[in-house]
Amino acid sequence: MRRLSLLFPLLLAACGWVDYDALPEGEIKGTVFVMWVGEGSATEGAGKFVYVPNPRDPLRLVRGDGAVPKEIRPEMIYTDGGSIPRAGQMFNGFSPWGYAPAYMIHDWLFVARHCLTDDTPTQAERAIADMEFKESAEIIGEAIQALIASGQVAANDVAPQVIAGAVAGPISYSRWRAEGACTADRVSDAHRAQAEAAIPGTGLRGLRAMTDAKGAPLAPARIITTLSF
Repeated sequence: MRRLSLLFPLLLAACGWVDYDALPEGEIKGTVFVMWVGEGSATEGAGKFVYVPNPRDPLRLVRGDGAVPKEIRPEMIYTDGGSIPRAGQMFNGFSPWGYAPAYMIHDWLFVARHCLTDDTPTQAERAIADMEFKESAEIIGEAIQALIASGQVAANDVAPQVIAGAVAGPISYSRWRAEGACTADRVSDAHRAQAEAAIPGTGLRGLRAMTDAKGAPLAPARIITTLSF
């Protein structure tokens, strides 16, 4: 994702420090859809993708050891997995989708921070109003630990610490403090309607009055994958 700073050529300069091994082990629950909502662009590659929580069983990270907030429940956001350079993807643990739920939880924290900064938060985003930057990096480590503990991904001696350190660095910090970013972060009304119409068991009511730029009726988004925990 755009906010996930995994920039290998600048790794030593860009990384902060998170004591990954000391983080409390949480638990990931729920179901997440990754949906395709349209063609890409020069910056979006194969297309524009949206992370969509299942409204009946939303993805959430239940945190351990008395952490506050106790539960992180990300809302719908644009996603492209983890922004890992192609050269790095050949290494075990560095697939852009390998720790997908952890990336989505982390990136939603940045959307929430931007909208809090711009004074336009949702109710869910207000729940992280007191969160400091370092904790956002610790949370991605907690989420990766939860994926490993549940057997969803294999243990890895290197990748989790590197990823947690990368998102604790100065590049991520500058993005955490960005102003005026909330509007661009928000999923558009059209894409939201397309995504909601694609959720199993829902109808097309939200799409019936909406058209694309050429005046053609919008179609539901396409579900690329569904992950349940």
